[in-house]
Amino acid sequence: MIVRYLEDRIGTPNDVDTPTWNSRRLLLKEDGVGFSFHDTRIKAGTETMIWYKHHIEAVYCIEGVGEIELIDTKERFPIREGMLYVLNGHEKHLLRGTTEMRMICIFNPPCTGQEVHDEDGVYADYSEIN
Repeated sequence: MIVRYLEDRIGTPNDVDTPTWNSRRLLLKEDGVGFSFHDTRIKAGTETMIWYKHHIEAVYCIEGVGEIELIDTKERFPIREGMLYVLNGHEKHLLRGTTEMRMICIFNPPCTGQEVHDEDGVYADYSEIN
């Protein structure tokens, strides 16, 4: 059984901060459960271009307001508390935080913990690394 507390991740290498988001990685590849689990804050007034080329991501908003825009289709979806979206087609998207948003994110394959988006919005593919 794995038991973790969010406050124990704050300020550690598993607390990744960027100009547009801050992600506390609670479960990682090394935990061997087949997915990673992140508590992420999207900063207010920001826009992030994201393309999970190598991952499927499920996101559940528990706080705040924003928007996701699919780059290829220009479809826009409002984000608010209680909204779930899943990027099961590896959709390139823009994530906008109108207010600060708190999101619970699950990744498959699991993240290793230090991922940040490259210039294309992609996390590296570490699925073959043991």
